[in-house]
Amino acid sequence: MSKRVLITGGAGFIGSHLSERLLDEGHEVICVDNFFTGSRKNVEHLFDNPRFEILRHDVTFPLYVEVDQIYNLACPASPVHYQHDPVQTTKTSVMGAINMLGLAKRLRVPILQASTSEVYGDPAVHPQPEEYWGNVNPIGPRSCYDEGKRAAETLFFDYRRQHDLDIKVIRIFNTYGPRMHPNDGRVVSNFIVQALRGEPITIYGDGSQTRSFCYVDDLVDGMVRLMNTGHDVTGPVNVGNPGEFTMLELAQAILAITGSGSTIDYRPLPQDDPKQRQPDIGLARRELGWEPTIALDQGLRSTVEYFRSVLAD
Repeated sequence: MSKRVLITGGAGFIGSHLSERLLDEGHEVICVDNFFTGSRKNVEHLFDNPRFEILRHDVTFPLYVEVDQIYNLACPASPVHYQHDPVQTTKTSVMGAINMLGLAKRLRVPILQASTSEVYGDPAVHPQPEEYWGNVNPIGPRSCYDEGKRAAETLFFDYRRQHDLDIKVIRIFNTYGPRMHPNDGRVVSNFIVQALRGEPITIYGDGSQTRSFCYVDDLVDGMVRLMNTGHDVTGPVNVGNPGEFTMLELAQAILAITGSGSTIDYRPLPQDDPKQRQPDIGLARRELGWEPTIALDQGLRSTVEYFRSVLAD
């Protein structure tokens, strides 16, 4: 049955792919974005679709619309962007959550929170299961994002306990794919842009720190599956690719795909940068029947092609 779906942050990297997926399934989509990190270019190919609507709005202010589902994705998600205005980042996570939860409560509709693996901080447990409470610095330069997302999770579960709201919390691990921002400071986009430009590839530390990279289509599938679970399934649920790669392995894979002659430039490790990141996805397998299907090499190839076209413009 066709639903009317609100996506905050809908013109962002992940939000634009989610918009496409829901439109393909026959739903109506209201895409809300203040375009701080999102871009009209990410969704302009959807403008002719009569079931797509775009609205410039900042979620730190209340929003009054009538919908059947809410996906709350609004928040800058890369260190370059969320540290640019850390107070606004925290306000977006916390006030945005309050405003969207208030809307969901009024409408009595399910709401999904796009949380993050950053709630685990620099983890002392590996891989990270949902039961792990994390190891987060509450006063560091990354805290506006890490603690903002942790506070948003708190709010979601308090609305569940206090108002029996139908909540879904997804913890997103490193995601990549077409429509990533070229200057967002994330490792995949950084490495690809540097390789395509023939610039040295910047690796912080010795390159032994690990990340797990999930292609955006796999992530969106996990989000939709979680939204469509019953009232008793709340999460938090880790969604990410458990394949673990060092930064050096990622750089070498991108150099091979791009055919670039870029060298490696080693720099000091930033403060509070996690040394390991790998999801335990046992819960997603059990509750959602979900696991990633797109291998890193396959996903990187389509991402490289996207950045080739962006840099050629």
